[in-house]
Amino acid sequence: MEYITSRQNPICTHFRKLASSRVYREETGEMLCDSPKLLEEAGLWGVGIQTLLYTEGVELPPFDDHGTRVVQVTGRVMEAVSPMKSPQGVVFSCQSMRHDPPKTLEPGRYLVLDRVQDPGNVGTILRTADAFDCDEVFLLPGCADVNNPKTIRAAMGVHFRRCIYQCTLEELTALLQRADIPLYAAALGENTADVRELDLSNTAVVIGSEGQGVSQAVLETCSGTLKIPMSRRCESLNAAVAAAVILWEMARR
Repeated sequence: MEYITSRQNPICTHFRKLASSRVYREETGEMLCDSPKLLEEAGLWGVGIQTLLYTEGVELPPFDDHGTRVVQVTGRVMEAVSPMKSPQGVVFSCQSMRHDPPKTLEPGRYLVLDRVQDPGNVGTILRTADAFDCDEVFLLPGCADVNNPKTIRAAMGVHFRRCIYQCTLEELTALLQRADIPLYAAALGENTADVRELDLSNTAVVIGSEGQGVSQAVLETCSGTLKIPMSRRCESLNAAVAAAVILWEMARR
């Protein structure tokens, strides 16, 4: 059993860079996951663990340890490598999931994120989309990194069991047009429809950024816009909350 006490150990440096740098994650093809719960999810879905660090006294859930470098570390080392303010005693790296868009789409319910920049919001939306059995989620350029540790933690294992696609607006538009799937934006316009009145059984809906909403370039490709009815005192909803309402409307139809 390996045991590390120095925060300057190369594996610690590697983990810190995985936590902080999107460029480094893309270069290495690895992502960093934190908590026994995520390790349990990785084990359930057969995800190979590359390196696992844990502190003494932590009970590790079952996982495929074939080829895994397992290292016990001190509490100070765990605090140095974990992206969490209060580490739970387990942090591990695994291969990043592929995010290339598919060649074709089947009729279904799709969610699109446009410049949603908060990793926690993106992860929460992914978790909600999984809960309501949304067919696929697409991230357009400008969104938070899907492999950011905060995104992974908020998604609670979705990365291990669902495809999450990243693509350009042009790629998305071509996919939807070939499948004859209309694209709606959660935004206000001249003929905005109440989300409760639309048939969303074969539709893609765009959720825009937290501060600016759906971009003009995306709006110009949409078949229409939809709104969530709310009190006149409120201007908007958090992106993750708005996505949850729309996903629920999609599911209940």
